[in-house]
Amino acid sequence: MRQSKFGQTIQLHLRENLSLYLFIIVLFTMGVSFGSVIVNSLSLTQKQELSGYLGEFFQVMHQGADTNPRIAFQHSIGDHLKYIGFMWILGLSIIGLPVILVMVFLKGLVIGFTVGFLVNQWSWNGLVLAGLSVLPQNLIAIPAIIIVGTAGISFSLRLIRSRFLRRGEPIYQHFLRYSALIVFMGVLLSVSSMFEAFVSPQIMKQIVSHVMK
Repeated sequence: MRQSKFGQTIQLHLRENLSLYLFIIVLFTMGVSFGSVIVNSLSLTQKQELSGYLGEFFQVMHQGADTNPRIAFQHSIGDHLKYIGFMWILGLSIIGLPVILVMVFLKGLVIGFTVGFLVNQWSWNGLVLAGLSVLPQNLIAIPAIIIVGTAGISFSLRLIRSRFLRRGEPIYQHFLRYSALIVFMGVLLSVSSMFEAFVSPQIMKQIVSHVMK
């Protein structure tokens, strides 16, 4: 019975916010596309500098230098929690709505630039590197960011309706659901951070060792 009620709650949430989800997904996709376009607009000097930094990083990795996975996990989960925590706070204010949109767009831009640059510099090897070391953790992180962004915008719009259109509309229950969703997304992002800290470096080592033979 509880699972049925949970399923109905999810269906209701999707129905109420379907247009918002589509908008956020399109915005994120635009960010990814814009990030890949920026790669092509870089000057030769800028590409050489970035390639040099990456080359040094891969060389260190190839030589067997290890980063502490626990420290990497702490940094990763810290960044994720700060990101969604800031989006949660923005969702609690009307003026935070446009900032959430910018954050979603920038997240897509960073991912698009990263993948685009790897492919631009190392062709198929770069595509494999991006697919095996960048994509897996983002299969969790990207949907989580989209869900948090959509929930934040939805709650912000509900505040607008409550204050200016439907005065006296109860908001407390919606606040609890919104906050619970953020906590759940934080748990999912911890899984993404674990993969990023403990699994991705090992995959990258294997790929870098193959490329640098």
